[in-house]
Amino acid sequence: MKKFLQEFKEFAMRGNMIDMAVGIIIGAAFGKIVSSLVADVIMPPIGLLVGGVDFTDLAITLKRATAEDPAVLLRYGAFLQTIVDFIIVALAIFLMVKGINSLRRKQAAAPAPATPPAPTAEEKLLTEIRDLLKKDTSERK
Repeated sequence: MKKFLQEFKEFAMRGNMIDMAVGIIIGAAFGKIVSSLVADVIMPPIGLLVGGVDFTDLAITLKRATAEDPAVLLRYGAFLQTIVDFIIVALAIFLMVKGINSLRRKQAAAPAPATPPAPTAEEKLLTEIRDLLKKDTSERK
C-alpha cells in the first residue's frame, strides 16, 4: 500500500500533470468569460439587428402528440441556432486572439537595448595577448 501511495504522489505531483490541471481550470474560466461575452455583449446587438430572430422553435412534426404519447419533433431550429451561436463564438475568439497576437508582434518588434555581451575569459586572454604583441612590435621599431 505504501508503494502505491508513493507512486500516486509522484504521478499527481508531476509537473506536466499540474500544468494540465491549471490549464483546464483556466480554460473553464475562460469559457465562462467567452460565453458571457457572446450572450451579454455580442448577441443583444445582433438580435436587435436581425429583429430578434430565434431559430429554436423551428421543427418538423414527425408524429403528432396523442393522449398517451408526446409529439415526436425534428428540431432543426435548435440545431441551426447552435450553429449560429458557434459561428459567433468562433468569430469572437478569433478577434480576441488576433488582437493578442497583434500586441505580441508589436512587443516583439520593439528594439531590444543594444548592450554587447560581456567578453568570455577566452576572449579576454586573447585580447591581452594581442595587446602584448602590439606593444612588443612597437618597441622594436
